[in-house]
Amino acid sequence: MRHIFPSYAYEAGPPERCWWKDTCPDLEIAPPPTGTIDTDVAVIGGGFTGLNAALHLARSGRTVTVLEANQFGWGASGRNGGFCCLGGSTASDAHLDRRFGLHGRLEYRSAEKAAVQHVDDLIDDLALDVDRHSEGETELAHRARDMGHLRASVQRVEQNYGVTPQIIEKADLKQHGMNGPFHGALTTPLGFALNPRKYVLGLARTALRAGADLIAEADVTGMTRAGSGWRLRAGNLSVTARQVIVATNGYSSETVPAWMAGRYMPVQSNVLVTRPLTREEQLRQGWTSAQMSFDTRNLLHYFRLMPDGRFLFGMRGGLLSSPGSDRRAAQAAVSDFRKMFPAWADADITHTWSGMVSVARNQTPFIGPVPDMPGVWAGLCYHGNGVAMGSYAGKKLASLVLGDDTPIPAAMRQPLAKFPLGAARRALMPLVYTGLMLRDF
Repeated sequence: MRHIFPSYAYEAGPPERCWWKDTCPDLEIAPPPTGTIDTDVAVIGGGFTGLNAALHLARSGRTVTVLEANQFGWGASGRNGGFCCLGGSTASDAHLDRRFGLHGRLEYRSAEKAAVQHVDDLIDDLALDVDRHSEGETELAHRARDMGHLRASVQRVEQNYGVTPQIIEKADLKQHGMNGPFHGALTTPLGFALNPRKYVLGLARTALRAGADLIAEADVTGMTRAGSGWRLRAGNLSVTARQVIVATNGYSSETVPAWMAGRYMPVQSNVLVTRPLTREEQLRQGWTSAQMSFDTRNLLHYFRLMPDGRFLFGMRGGLLSSPGSDRRAAQAAVSDFRKMFPAWADADITHTWSGMVSVARNQTPFIGPVPDMPGVWAGLCYHGNGVAMGSYAGKKLASLVLGDDTPIPAAMRQPLAKFPLGAARRALMPLVYTGLMLRDF
C-alpha cells in the first residue's frame, strides 16, 4: 500500500497509550494463513464499516473474508472518542439544498438518524456491553454570539430529524452539570456514548460466530482482475473474491484500489483521558453531566465524563505524523483541557493517543461502487462520525453486494471528487486549519 502520511501513522506508536486498550483484551485470532482462499466477498478493513458488512453478509449466507492490516480494533474504530451521534458530513443544510434540493437534504439527514438507530438496535440485538451512557449530545457555545446560531438551530433540528432539542441558557448550565467557559448549549435527544473498542470487538466476535473469516495482520498490497472477480494479495496469502468491499476510511491507501488516490483526506484527532475524578472534584468544577458534548468551534473540542469518573477530551490533532508531532499535539490537547476545566488542572492525564478520520472534498460520505471496477464497493469519509455512519455504511454496502434494493441518499452516492495536489494534498491542511482557527475567534 502507498499512504500519504509517513509510516509512523500506520505503526504501533499512535495507539500505544490508548485508554480503550486497557478496557478489553485483543481478539484472539490465529496467525494469517498462507496459500489461497476463495470467497464470495473480501472485505478490506476490519473496523466499523468492514465488520458491519461482514456480519450482515455472513448472516445472509455469503462466504466473507475480512482482511485487517493490523489487529482488529487497532485503527480509528478502536481509538475514537466513542460518540455515536448525528453527523458524517461537514455540509451545511444550505449546501445540501443547493446540491440535492430540500428532498435530498432531508433524505441525507434521515440517514444520519437511521445510522444512530442502527447502532442502537445492533447493540441490543447482540447484547453488547459497551458502557453506554448519555442521552443525546450537547453542543456548547464557546462565544456569546454562537447562542444565536444555537437558538436558530432548533427549527432546523426539528425539520431534519423530527425531534425537538433543548436550549440551555448560560445561567442554567451549572444546574445541568455543565459548568465551564460556555455561553449556553443545545441538547439534541439523539445519540449516545460508548466504549468504541468494546463495540468493534463485539462486532468482530459476532461476525466470527456468524461464519465470517477474520484475518488479522493481512495488509492488502494489491488487487487485480481474476476472471469475473478479483485477486487480492496480502503477504503470502492470495484471496480470490467475486466481490470486494473497501472499508479503510482514514487508513486508506493510494493504490488499493488505485481509484482511491487523491479522493480522501486523512485528518488526525487527539484524545486524552484523565484518572477517575471524585464526586467532590466533579462538583468543584461544576461538571457532573454524563452528556457527550462538543463546542461550537470549527476545530472543535469534544469531551465527556465517563461512567468510571474519567474525563475524555479530544480535539483535531497535528498535521504531521512522528513521535515528536504526536507529543506536541498531545501537549496542545492537555493545555486546552486545563484551560477549559481549570478545577482539574492538577488531575493526572493517564492516557493520550491519536488516530485518523477521513474527510471528502464533496463534504459527504461515500457509499457505492468503485467506478470502472465491477464488483468493487467502497464506504468512507465519515468526517469524524464513524461510530454511527461507518456502521450504517457497512450495512448498506452489504445490501448492495447482496443486490438488495436499498435506498442510499443521493448525497452519499456521488463519487468522491479528487483533492488538488494529489499525493501532496496534505499541504493544503495548514491553510485550511489557519482559516478555521481565525473563524473561531
